[in-house]
Amino acid sequence: MSATPLKQWLSILEASFVIFRLPPYYRNFGKRLVKSPKIYFTEPGLACWLLGIESAAEAARNPLHGSLFENMVVVEAFKARLNAGREPHRYFWQDRHHNEVDLVFERQRHLIPIEIKSAMTWHRDLAANLLKFQRRVPDAKPGFVLYAGDLFPETDHYTARHFKETTDCLIVD
Repeated sequence: MSATPLKQWLSILEASFVIFRLPPYYRNFGKRLVKSPKIYFTEPGLACWLLGIESAAEAARNPLHGSLFENMVVVEAFKARLNAGREPHRYFWQDRHHNEVDLVFERQRHLIPIEIKSAMTWHRDLAANLLKFQRRVPDAKPGFVLYAGDLFPETDHYTARHFKETTDCLIVD
């Protein structure tokens, strides 16, 4: 499919609230960052249906499980902000080496990175991209790792939280 019809279809899906775009955060970083938005389904259940996933067990085995999980958390972050009467103002960050932070937001002129992982077991590697982001952005605040497990370590660089706490971490500015 050529670019023009694809843009038209994406525009229709966005106008119909089937998808939304998560813009990249690239202010003050120069030219070495991704500047194209990421696309998420407004209803992750629709994405599962389109993939033919009919149960939670099938979703857990699906190669797109991590992406579906990320989609679910990102859409909850957007809904929390909109339900509080605020603009989402949420972004993602990715450099040219494909280091990516799933969500970034500003609080009092400081960037706060959030990494979303579908893992159920804690490992410090879950925070690797947060640490890379914080090395690149010295005035970044400690971030969050939202994941499906039940251990919640806290360091000077991040706090791990259960993904069900998405609203608690992201709604306050």
